[in-house]
Amino acid sequence: MAAQATVAVATNFAAAMKVLAEDFHRASGHEVIVATGSTGKLYAQISHGAPFDVFLAADQDHVRKLERDGSVVKDSRFTYALGALTLWRRDPTPMAGPPQVVLASPAVRHVAIANPRLAPYGKAAQQVLQRLNLWDEVAPRIVIGQNIGETFSMVATGNAEVGFVALSSVFDLQGDAAGSRWDIPQSLYDPIAQDAVLLRHGADNTAAIAFLDFLRSPVAHKIIRGFGYEVMQ
Repeated sequence: MAAQATVAVATNFAAAMKVLAEDFHRASGHEVIVATGSTGKLYAQISHGAPFDVFLAADQDHVRKLERDGSVVKDSRFTYALGALTLWRRDPTPMAGPPQVVLASPAVRHVAIANPRLAPYGKAAQQVLQRLNLWDEVAPRIVIGQNIGETFSMVATGNAEVGFVALSSVFDLQGDAAGSRWDIPQSLYDPIAQDAVLLRHGADNTAAIAFLDFLRSPVAHKIIRGFGYEVMQ
């Protein structure tokens, strides 16, 4: 019998989640209602009793906190995606040189990053700048987005000349809209492991349980990779 589950999804994964939910519905008949937001805000809502069945975070830390709080079904946590960071701008002209050159340009007055205290992609961006010894130079020009979606919008609208954004947000852009980017080597930031978990509210929800099983399937992995992520082997 078909059932319904509500899934709280980190903003950066929203596009992939739409396709996953559609494929899951076709395959199972179950319906998924998607609620998106920053991982920090979704965590706060769950902590205050929001009736979500599944949580797809953009990190591991918030899910582990929910585990410690007893808000999740024991042993249900797993890594569903590995995020990637890219330095992106709207200008389609290929970047002239390494990021040190790009970021030092007088034309770059604003550099967008997500809030390092709230967003894992922001924390990763800070690590990149520190490991390239650019933090002190770039810090006065940094503009902060509250989540990775807002950070992308800052660059897309021209409010920042460049920004550290999720590769997934620019992966499928075509033509001039694709701009130009530098995909940042994994060695410059800690892995962005994104964890999923069955929340206590969804413990007996057949759609929620089935969706998490689907998320581990080869079909789901292909979709996830198609949006610029990697998956655990």
